[in-house]
Amino acid sequence: MAKATKTAQTAKTAKTAKIVVLTNQKGGVGKTTTACAVIAGLARKGFKTLGIDLDPQGNFGFCLGADTEGPTVYDLMKGSKTAAETIQTRDGIDIIASNILLSGAELEFSMIGRETLLKRGLAPVKDQYDYIIIDTPPALNILTVNAYTAADALIVIMLPEILSLMGISQLRETVELVKSIYNPQIETLGILLNKYDGRRILTHDVEDMAKMLAKELGTKVFKAKIRASVAAAEFPAHEGRNIFTYAPKSNAAKDYMLFVDELLKQKGMRLDGQKKQ
Repeated sequence: MAKATKTAQTAKTAKTAKIVVLTNQKGGVGKTTTACAVIAGLARKGFKTLGIDLDPQGNFGFCLGADTEGPTVYDLMKGSKTAAETIQTRDGIDIIASNILLSGAELEFSMIGRETLLKRGLAPVKDQYDYIIIDTPPALNILTVNAYTAADALIVIMLPEILSLMGISQLRETVELVKSIYNPQIETLGILLNKYDGRRILTHDVEDMAKMLAKELGTKVFKAKIRASVAAAEFPAHEGRNIFTYAPKSNAAKDYMLFVDELLKQKGMRLDGQKKQ
């Protein structure tokens, strides 16, 4: 706890939150599982965190124990509720949940400036947090563009499989478009390999290809790898539990904490006054 307290104290000098988006247009790569683990890991280190669920399936909010029937990110983006009215708190983590109403966003949010709805909605509370973690849907749509427009940094989640590499070039095009028009400061922190099995030749082949792709994106593959784990597959089914409370001794818990530690050392993730760990 002493380490967490010290880390939290260094965070107090931060003027505004670091907003991080977990992304990949392909489904089933573990974005939501990773988002839950990352935000829980940051909270365990004493940081003030806010999770935003931008997926109409609402799994991120569910995993964190949020009520998906109350005011959600849909209400925030629609403008019928303020951020303060949509935030819920569970086990020291603030959450803005989502539900199926968000699935009509592409058609409903057709007004001028629709790409900045989330950024504008979060502006009044952004200074209250150290880190804001956004989970995105497996698609490149108006919800994803809103996340990119609001973000400081992106983390691309992928599996060490050939199909998981496909489509990242399209993601790059979307990022570059957002960067040129709405958010020139956004950067891609890196690619995280999930469900990693170092015994497979294919895993290493895909990792090598991911490194080449990362170079083209101007980023890298994170040193931390999330090994395949039964615990990582199970904990999202237990509402309100995270990998650190569900299976603290599992490989997944160890790997995710190593990943959180690596994130905090990134230049784009350090808060003002925060010392390197």
